[in-house]
Amino acid sequence: MDFDLSDDQRLLRGMVREFALGEIAPVAEQLDREGRFPYEIVQALGRLDLMGIPFPERYGGSGGSTLDYVLVVEELTRVDSSVAITLCAHTSLGTQPIYLFGSEAQRLELMPKLCSGEMLGAFGLTEPEAGSDAGNTQTHATLERGEWVINGAKQFITNAGTEISGLVAITAVTGRTDDGQREISNLLVFNGTPGYEPGRQYRKMGWHASDTRPLAFVDCRVPAANLLGERGQGLRQFLQVLDIGRIGVAAMGVGLAQGALDEALAYAQQRRAFGRAISSFQTIQAKLADLSTEIEACRLLVHKAAWLKDQGRDFSLIAAQAKLKSGRLAVRAADEAVQIHGGYGYIEEYPVCRFYRDAKILTIGEGTDEVQEMVIARGLGV
Repeated sequence: MDFDLSDDQRLLRGMVREFALGEIAPVAEQLDREGRFPYEIVQALGRLDLMGIPFPERYGGSGGSTLDYVLVVEELTRVDSSVAITLCAHTSLGTQPIYLFGSEAQRLELMPKLCSGEMLGAFGLTEPEAGSDAGNTQTHATLERGEWVINGAKQFITNAGTEISGLVAITAVTGRTDDGQREISNLLVFNGTPGYEPGRQYRKMGWHASDTRPLAFVDCRVPAANLLGERGQGLRQFLQVLDIGRIGVAAMGVGLAQGALDEALAYAQQRRAFGRAISSFQTIQAKLADLSTEIEACRLLVHKAAWLKDQGRDFSLIAAQAKLKSGRLAVRAADEAVQIHGGYGYIEEYPVCRFYRDAKILTIGEGTDEVQEMVIARGLGV
């Protein structure tokens, strides 16, 4: 077993770390406070070839591995979750369905724009009545004279309403199977299509600088060629996408936990009480030591999930375990970091306050903890 990163991976991680500290950290608090989407940062990520890391170069991607992608996501989240989720949702959820299930013509037309960051992609699965129960899709699409007529709504969708948002891949009921079951398919809907309207941004607990909003479809017509993959395979396809996406979100959990530890350690070393740095007190040392140990263990779990995917092996169980563990660890790490900061941890100027707000969604998005436990139980044969 080789736990070493390659020279290229170390260079990649170092480059993203330098970018995050130099370009994101100085503006993260302001972007969060203003709820402002980080257009300049996304453009810079595109110039650095980070918006299409795990996709082949022939489609405009970087030709990197899933592990490369995980390293980038962790380093971004270590500084700011809003930037990280923008890249993560765009890559794992917005671009991945086109790469996996799109036609060659769709890949060649759309992926270069997505991988360059010229255009953001989104993923429309969740609905008011279809969250964890993803198969309960209510959005319908009817094929009429060579066009799909879509009616329905999606919610909690990332990247769909920015100035550079280009498309959303959605699930919709497109008919009935021979045995009377609902047939669910995937369709591409481009921003600006009549009848498709992204709603107003949500007021969220965290991720303030990322774009999250509901979507409405009212007699929205798209060409029949906008079908993504085979008709009737939508739910199976999107569940496959979610499996892959869990690796990225798990990397976000590790990154946020590491960032919280970074801030807590730095503060503990410079904050003095009773005549000495608080890092000299055993209670604080125990908190820091426990977090460091859990983060390293969780990081190895995430890296294993990425490695399994890169090897073409079954990674669903490990990805679910990594996502479950990392989300819970992120919440705990942020909580401990705030505690170590004391009253300052409750002040918005300190990054741990933002980390605390950003952490909770990692136990909900991309499948709740309860769903991960179901997936893990099935993987154990229960």
